[in-house]
Order: sequence, then structure tokens, then C-alpha cells
Amino acid sequence: MGVASMAPQPLRFSPAFCYISFRLSLKWSRGIPLFTLVGVLDVNLIMVLWVFGYGSLVWNPGFDFDEKVIGFIRDYRRVFDLACIDHRGTPENPARTLTLEPTEGSICWGAAYCIRGDPEREREAMEYLERRECEYDQKTIVDFYKDEDSMEPTLTGVLVFTSTPDKLLNKYYLGPAPLEQMASQIATASGPCGNNRDYLFRLEKALFDIGHEEDTVIELANEVRNVLGKVGKKKPIGPTTHLPFMSFMSGVQVHPLAEAAVAIDS
Repeated sequence: MGVASMAPQPLRFSPAFCYISFRLSLKWSRGIPLFTLVGVLDVNLIMVLWVFGYGSLVWNPGFDFDEKVIGFIRDYRRVFDLACIDHRGTPENPARTLTLEPTEGSICWGAAYCIRGDPEREREAMEYLERRECEYDQKTIVDFYKDEDSMEPTLTGVLVFTSTPDKLLNKYYLGPAPLEQMASQIATASGPCGNNRDYLFRLEKALFDIGHEEDTVIELANEVRNVLGKVGKKKPIGPTTHLPFMSFMSGVQVHPLAEAAVAIDS
């Protein structure tokens, strides 16, 4: 009866991972491999939290993190269907901010942030995010990918803030609206953390910066510019047929709304 040994391997659990180093003994009995744990060498409990951002978290996470990874989640798309009444809007004139809509076959690019090995930092980050993302009434666990050609997730157990898409159950859910109506609302809404249009323009630039622009975001941003009278209406055909964010500002006289210093960006 032979015995084969394997090098210590980590056991991983999500969203909080526990790493346990061990030696595995593989014994053969009548041709059937029997696995036995022959000795724990060392045990290291390492808490790991991953949070996926698809809106302002992409360009302004606002909390201390150990690692940032650009990637996407599957079967969701970002939509401007959520009201914000305390950051970039008011109860009388709510802003339109992002939430996720389950859509089979869609992908949503963004950034995943990791906090590793420090329960206190994890607690502080979650408390901060709970305040910042107060309009979101759900937390969803998703798989995170980096390669569009692979169905094997890079990370599992990633936390993302989402919302109930029901106006009766969720007071912050606005639902979809015609493009012109959304653009008018975004162009005029403003709150303690800034105006709604900057949220949209920063998202447009952030997606441009990571190389994954979205036609729907570009179209909405251009419609807002049209409402503001900054530029004529430009409808993109594809992600490479428009000028980047800052080029729209060249030669244009801009009169921004008055806004407070950004403390919490949503």
C-alpha cells in the first residue's frame, strides 16, 4: 500500500475566506484512493471582504482597501432607476442614480475592492458603505469575472449593493423613464454632495478610463448636455464613435450649479 503526499493547499470560503494549511495523505486500498488529513501544520484565519462597485465606487471608493480589480459581473445591467434624495438630490427634486437590473446575458463592468485580514477595517468600511448606499435595500452576493471569454469566475462571494425594483416595496425605486425625461431630471437635480449631472459625467469618464464604455451611458450623458445647451445632440453608434468626456467641454462655456464639497459620493 503506497502513500503519496501533497503540498499544503489553502481552503477558501467566500465572502470571508479562511485559509488553513494542511498536509493531505493519499492512501490506496484495493485501487480506491482514501483521503485522510494526517496533520494540521498551521492555521491562519484571514478575513477577506470583496465589494463590487458599478457607480461612483468605480472612481471614488471612499474607504481604505488592499486591492482593486477591474472586471464585471454577469446577468446584470446598470440603470438610472434609483432615487437619491440626500446626496445628489432632494426629496422635492430627487436625483437619478444607478442600480442593477437583472438581465440575462448582460454584463456590467466595474471595480471590485478587497479588504483583507483586518476585521476592524472591514467593519469601518461596511459602516461607511451602509451610510453612503442608504438608498439600496439589498445586498447581493455575485460572481466576479475578468475575462469575457471565460465562464469561470475570478472571484466568488463578492458583495454588491442592489435595490428592490418595486415602487410599492421600495420608496427609492423610480423605475424606467423616457430618455428625455431622465436627462431633464439629471440635468437639474442637486444635493449636498453635488449635482446629478456630474455623477453621470464622472461615470461616463470612469468607464472610458477602464476601457469599457456603454452606449446607454453615453447617450444619456449627451442628452443631458443637450438639455444644458452645452453641445448639440450627439447619438453614438458604438463605443468608439464619440469623443471622450473632456473633449465635450473644450470651447464650451460651462456654468455649473453651486454645490457643496463632496463628503459622501453616491
